[in-house]
Amino acid sequence: MTDINGLCPDRFAPVRDAFAANFEDAPEGLNELAARFSVCVDGELILDLWAGHADTARSRPFEADTLVPVFSTGKSVMSLMIASAVERGLIAYDQPVAEVWPEFGQAGKDRLTLAQLMSHQAGLPGFSETIDPSLWFDREAVLDRLAAQAPMWPPGTASGYHPISIGFLAGEVFRRVDGRSMGQALRQDFADPYSLDLWIGLPEDQHDRVAQLRKPTAAPDLGTIDAIKRSAFLDRGSSPGGRGSAEWRMAEIPSANLHGRADALARILGIIATGGLMDGKRVLSGLTLAQLLEERIRGADLVVPFEMSWAAGLMRNETLKVFGPNPEAVGHSGWGGSMAMADPARGVSAAYVMTRQSAHLIGDPRSVRLIEALYEAL
Repeated sequence: MTDINGLCPDRFAPVRDAFAANFEDAPEGLNELAARFSVCVDGELILDLWAGHADTARSRPFEADTLVPVFSTGKSVMSLMIASAVERGLIAYDQPVAEVWPEFGQAGKDRLTLAQLMSHQAGLPGFSETIDPSLWFDREAVLDRLAAQAPMWPPGTASGYHPISIGFLAGEVFRRVDGRSMGQALRQDFADPYSLDLWIGLPEDQHDRVAQLRKPTAAPDLGTIDAIKRSAFLDRGSSPGGRGSAEWRMAEIPSANLHGRADALARILGIIATGGLMDGKRVLSGLTLAQLLEERIRGADLVVPFEMSWAAGLMRNETLKVFGPNPEAVGHSGWGGSMAMADPARGVSAAYVMTRQSAHLIGDPRSVRLIEALYEAL
């Protein structure tokens, strides 16, 4: 039997059972190597389970301070950082991006708003020409190319998930209006004041805390492949590469390389679940929160094979049904199976991280099992 650590009141014993089952008899044979599942209700951490080994050799235990790269689950934090800039009046969701970043307005992108950018409507899911994957480590070169590039569809007419590029685009908007990088602001405004172990750009002295991942054995199902999907996921230069894991961890790519803990993710997503509060302090007004959660576009996504309802950077549960029973819940999934979610109707926020990756783009069956058990226990 797997040794399970953490916090679990008696009422959540079924969740603990589901967590244990993911190690012994997971759906699709995806038995966990290590995982953590954390839940907040009304901003208070009420459930926090972890188990397994932090390395594939099973020689190092997964501990309370172990960090996990969560890939696109970090987009939930990225969306909150943009919302914090809106809250401070630095930019508005209906404001054209080109007003704060004039170079972005090239090639027909001059009227694209921040809300449209955050909901993957810019038409820039990747590069229209194949690049060397090491280019992603040159922020200025990436931004120059994306700003000059013509959209792959008319901006504002459809969503097409931007796996990596949205981090550079949203990060540059944030830097232009705030003056800091998003990683710096996350540390200064949230991580340090509220003791959140979350990092966009992980310092080298923290790398020893990072768990080792086992990559999925199959590629994700993208449906019928076309030029748009190839640029987003399949081209040689569709994701960063060629520099090694240390440089990857230290880079600031808000869309793809956040490192953190499930309890910290659940707590920061609690801002949404509690109506804008963090540890009882208001950080987002009701107006900003409503704008963050408002549906910006709905329909068949041009990149991921799902009917998507996008808020301003968050996946809305209404069409996906993977973040619990409430359609108004929101969240984000990450490559391999991680996820973070918030349900304002129930005051619930939760996060799941793991080291054995699956091929599921959204709705990994292990996290769905945990969320279902959670709501049955609530």
